Amino acid sequence: MLRKGDQFPSFKLENQKGEFISNESIKGSKAVLYFYPRDNTPTCTTEACDFRDNLAIFNDLNAKVYGISGDSKKKHENFSQKLDLNFDLLVDENYELSEEVGVYQLKKSFGKESMGIVRTTFVIDEDGIIIDVIEKVKVKTQMDELKEILG
Repeated sequence: MLRKGDQFPSFKLENQKGEFISNESIKGSKAVLYFYPRDNTPTCTTEACDFRDNLAIFNDLNAKVYGISGDSKKKHENFSQKLDLNFDLLVDENYELSEEVGVYQLKKSFGKESMGIVRTTFVIDEDGIIIDVIEKVKVKTQMDELKEILG
């Protein structure tokens, strides 16, 4: 997994509106890239709503927020509309970026093993260098952690 001080890799992913977001397009401001397993699950919904409800704080800190999962553009579009999200969700259907940053891993759930995204948040600076990584994110405390990292 990528660590603090590493360069975040090059990427170009489609958002829920069909626009492409790349590492080049977000240079010049800080970014919070949060990887999550799946749209419309309880914890992922809580996490997305927390980012939505705290977006003004991130804007004040000159930090853009992007959610990334393996869901399709259509699923992201529906999830975004349903929750009235005010930030972009990026499509990583083939898990290429998720694998490259090290968050696509073997997971256990209810005794079954499967590959999937482990909830992880990367904070990157204006030049694409990782400021911090929150691994095994606890949604209840993530906003406080991010405010401290960016503050």
